[in-house]
Amino acid sequence: MHKPTAAPVVDTPIVAKDVLTEVLRRGASRLLSAALEAEVEAYVERFAAERDEAGHRLVVRNGHARRREIQTGVGSVEVQSPRVHDRHRDEDGGPTRFTSRILPPYLRRTRSLEDLIPWLYLKGVSTGDFSEALGALLGPDAPGLSAATVVRLKEVWATDFDQWSRRSLRGKRFVYLWVDGIHFNVRLEDQSRACILVVMGATATGEKELLAVHDGVRESEQSWKEVLLDLKDRGIEKDPELAVGDGALGFWKALPKVFPTTREQRCWVHKTANVLNVLPKGQQPEAKRRLQAIWMAATREEAFKAFDLFGQMYGAKYPGAVERLTKDRAALLAFYDFPAEHWLHIRTTNPIESTFATVRLRTNRTKGCGSRLATLTMVFMLARAAERRWRRLTGSKLLADVILGVRFVDGIKAAA
Repeated sequence: MHKPTAAPVVDTPIVAKDVLTEVLRRGASRLLSAALEAEVEAYVERFAAERDEAGHRLVVRNGHARRREIQTGVGSVEVQSPRVHDRHRDEDGGPTRFTSRILPPYLRRTRSLEDLIPWLYLKGVSTGDFSEALGALLGPDAPGLSAATVVRLKEVWATDFDQWSRRSLRGKRFVYLWVDGIHFNVRLEDQSRACILVVMGATATGEKELLAVHDGVRESEQSWKEVLLDLKDRGIEKDPELAVGDGALGFWKALPKVFPTTREQRCWVHKTANVLNVLPKGQQPEAKRRLQAIWMAATREEAFKAFDLFGQMYGAKYPGAVERLTKDRAALLAFYDFPAEHWLHIRTTNPIESTFATVRLRTNRTKGCGSRLATLTMVFMLARAAERRWRRLTGSKLLADVILGVRFVDGIKAAA
């Protein structure tokens, strides 16, 4: 009697499923569908009273469009948009057509994903590796995100950057400027190192806005002058009240030639690093605390005392450190003449530094020569993505007083 032959064991590949991602994806699909339905219902209801001669509504629901997939940050989400039969006419008698603001017909990927692609590029993912990288993030079936797609996107970004660089600033009032020269390790076609000159501004309502991303030459006076003249030519008619930057001489030489009444504020983060660089490591923690006591002082008089104390403590043994600090004494303390609520924003160039801390990074991995346009474009794309998360200035209502020339003493409005 023969024993039954056991069925052969077949190795079945185990497909790992990220349950959380699947839940998020299904939830996103339901939320998107509900939002689209609500949008259409509101549109139909808006024209409910408009009817033709037979009494029929001019705007009605008309089923659903074909299902399509949208690439999002949680992967591919399937949606089916409701359709509208629209016979309504506009004020000029022309036909109207319902277009979803939530999900336009042409949309194939969300804005967050558009931000992800330049971020990956700047992080050092080469064009040819995008399919693999995006597949790991969005799942193996991420259509329309091949290397060729990225190349096309870069061409679109270059066009966007060109248009943005030439946009009008007329009618806008910028109270504060933050400036910095961002250096990259990319070796460009002419064998020089990339240096991007960046300008941010604070409007009269306290909103921060990216104003310029410019290809510079070692932060020279001429390069900065070109940037500032371009801003003026595009519509900045009144001098900003204050410019915040590091000790790069090029900018400070160019500033009075373009905006002669703008005051100078040196960045305390840069100055602290500059001073500590010439001190022994063992001395740096205490010296850093002493420097902080200067710019954290409640009044200019207290800051002066802390300045003098630093000189007394380190002047004999480390005169170079003291000289680096004291030569910019007035410019380091200019913030005391502005509202105390603004000090957090105007004592340093952190609004730029915090943004570009994530921008430098593709350059650490880039091999060979890079393109100036590609570098500018990538910096522009990531900066614009970050711009949407910039927060408004604290105490923005006080900007009106700054513009009017109201006098502030130690951050407090002086009595009339």
